[in-house]
Amino acid sequence: MLALAGLPVASAAQEAAERGTGAVLRGLDKISGTVEDVTLVNGARVTLGRLEISLRECRYPEGDPSGDAWAYVVIREDGKAEPVFAGWMTAASPALNALDHARYDVWVLRCTTS
Repeated sequence: MLALAGLPVASAAQEAAERGTGAVLRGLDKISGTVEDVTLVNGARVTLGRLEISLRECRYPEGDPSGDAWAYVVIREDGKAEPVFAGWMTAASPALNALDHARYDVWVLRCTTS
């Protein structure tokens, strides 16, 4: 007989999510100390200093739009062919998957729903 009681169940570990209409991101210029919040709709992009930030999608826990958000973001820098960041950022753990840049920090604050 096989004992499976100690193994995690994938469906129980996954949380249901809803898709937001966009996201609020915060950018920090580490040299000037300037902090700027930007609101983007899914599919839009914005320029922040020498960075171009594109938001693909933002998700949040089902039924809790003010809860922990995670957003898929692509960040390009002027003069560079490849993105300096492409992936999911999470509001609860910004350092988990962060932009690694000498001058700028960018992180997700929350999703928007309208």
